[in-house]
Amino acid sequence: MHRYVVAGLAGMWAIVGANGVGAAAPDAPVPPVSAAASAAGFVDVLSVVPDAVIDLRYATADNFVGVPLYPADARCLVHESLAPGLATAAATLRATGERLQFWDCYRPHDVQVRMFDAVPNPAWVAKPGPYSRSHESGRSVDVTIAGADMGTGFDDFTPRATAFATDGVSAAAQANRARLRTAMNAGGLTVYSGEWWHFDGPGAGVQRPISDVPVN
Repeated sequence: MHRYVVAGLAGMWAIVGANGVGAAAPDAPVPPVSAAASAAGFVDVLSVVPDAVIDLRYATADNFVGVPLYPADARCLVHESLAPGLATAAATLRATGERLQFWDCYRPHDVQVRMFDAVPNPAWVAKPGPYSRSHESGRSVDVTIAGADMGTGFDDFTPRATAFATDGVSAAAQANRARLRTAMNAGGLTVYSGEWWHFDGPGAGVQRPISDVPVN
């Protein structure tokens, strides 16, 4: 199910497998984001969290829709307002030898429409409207602790996937979720109660004009 992904490790590119362990490749800076992304105030997460594990599921068929929704060279883009918080969250985990893994970041509006068409249940997939917010405005992220048991996988549409679930979730997985929440909270990001992996940054709920920013 898991595919090899590209991640930045201490300013270097690394090929990372499902276990989050990679071998360093030649040193390379994070490329600048597109002009459209820059104008929207977006930054590449790797420029903020150099050791992040980037595993964008919607750039592969390993997602609930079953087909790639992003181009293969998609980047993890977030609004610049999230940068300090994500850096703090990553530093909190790094202090205990752990790394922050990203499953989704900025999400174009047309992708949100395709997702809701596939699963038209607002409890699991936000219903798109005539505005952008949350992922669509680059102010929410889907994350985990690389290699940690969280009790479910990504986009697991069952009660066990709720943030504070206990039934069917081991004590170890509950503790891992709590540790992730603590790290993200330290950076000012709050968990969405319906999904343990979804965290909102400042202004995530504000309705903004739909942006047409490419993810690559």
